[in-house]
Amino acid sequence: MKRFKTLSILVLASLPASLVAHEFWIEPESYQVQPGDPLIARLRVGETFAGAEQSYLPRNFERFDLRCDDTLSEVPGRAGDRPALSLEAPESGLCVVIHQTRDYTLTYREWQKFVNFVEHKDFAGVLEDHRSRGLPEDDFQERYSRYAKSLIAVGDGAGSDTEVGLLTEIVAEANPYTDALQDGLPIRVLYQGEPRADAQVELFAKSPGGDVEVTLHRTDADGRVTLPVRPGYAYLADAVVLRPLVPDTDKGPVWESLWASLSFAVAE
Repeated sequence: MKRFKTLSILVLASLPASLVAHEFWIEPESYQVQPGDPLIARLRVGETFAGAEQSYLPRNFERFDLRCDDTLSEVPGRAGDRPALSLEAPESGLCVVIHQTRDYTLTYREWQKFVNFVEHKDFAGVLEDHRSRGLPEDDFQERYSRYAKSLIAVGDGAGSDTEVGLLTEIVAEANPYTDALQDGLPIRVLYQGEPRADAQVELFAKSPGGDVEVTLHRTDADGRVTLPVRPGYAYLADAVVLRPLVPDTDKGPVWESLWASLSFAVAE
């Protein structure tokens, strides 16, 4: 059974900025291209499927790859390139862009900002765990990293997504460019190569006119959930792991968030 709820974009936009987490995703200029045409994609950070473009900066990522027809290669580029990915599209097939950022840290100066994040991402028991560990409610750190994928159809777009070895990732279990999706797009959420059961997946659906709708979904015991999709729309699926850390210094991070994202479109 599908389980999801919808957040009005107007309501979401009116909430405090601290409540709405910043997603990281790969945004192709076109989700469907022909062999030999430019294959262009941007790295973005923002909210509700809109955000600032990030440059190609090797110091900021651990991995930036392109997998096409079972061939895996590093994305070429020079420091400062925008867009971060720009190359000639290969032969027909499904291409998967893969990006893993380096580790970053942030400091929570206010307890309520951490509460808002935990509640929005639905991390059961985290607030209780924080207090039971005797951690402070202000001036504590979180470490975070991002694990993004994007599906691009070249020519006929035939092929399939697969696990690519990220610490956490979302795997599409159908091809949004070639398969019938009247019942939705099945995905699987993984962490350390294992399915994430009962994990929240946030889905951002962008219409051809640019309107964005947000729905929340939960995976089953096998880490699977079917996402509602419509032809002509672009999508961003997001799932976050939050795990405790033992700080290595008095001011070291006490939590770590791992952000998985998958962007794709559905053929008209």
